[in-house]
Amino acid sequence: MNKTLQLSLFVLFTIALSFLYYEHYSSQRTVYIESGRLINGYQGMIDARKVYQQKANQWKANVDTLANEVQNSIKAYEKESTTMTKKERELSRELIQSKQKQLADYQRAIQEKAGQEDGQMTQQVLEEVNAFIKQYGEKHNYRIIFAATEYGNIAYAEDGLDITDEVLEGLNKQYTGQ
Repeated sequence: MNKTLQLSLFVLFTIALSFLYYEHYSSQRTVYIESGRLINGYQGMIDARKVYQQKANQWKANVDTLANEVQNSIKAYEKESTTMTKKERELSRELIQSKQKQLADYQRAIQEKAGQEDGQMTQQVLEEVNAFIKQYGEKHNYRIIFAATEYGNIAYAEDGLDITDEVLEGLNKQYTGQ
């Protein structure tokens, strides 16, 4: 084969490969999701928030009960202090202070526990969502999926590039086992 023919075949082969490469990668789009809408619409997050709220309501009820005990002790002390001996008044004040400290310690512990549980719940849901988005992106041959936040990290996008509804539908179907 002469060199001109070899060069022509090489050029044609290179053009064909370039065309195939372009066709393959130009069909892979860049898309985005609205992360707030996705998270807030995800049934897994809705259910997790309900469970968390039930726990928070129980913790609040416990705090309210302890606070009422402290208030009742203070009222009883104020009512009966005039008839108490000095020693009884001191013991009653110490008991009230002890209950106030227990209440404050319990409130601190509950706040810490609530923060930890909220963080763990959010982390678990975000891991589920991120895993689904990765799987969804691979399945649909997306090169990249951006996440738009409420602060507007995406300044402009063509119509049709927002896939939030599609991802949310698939995520909720996966969550409910459909």
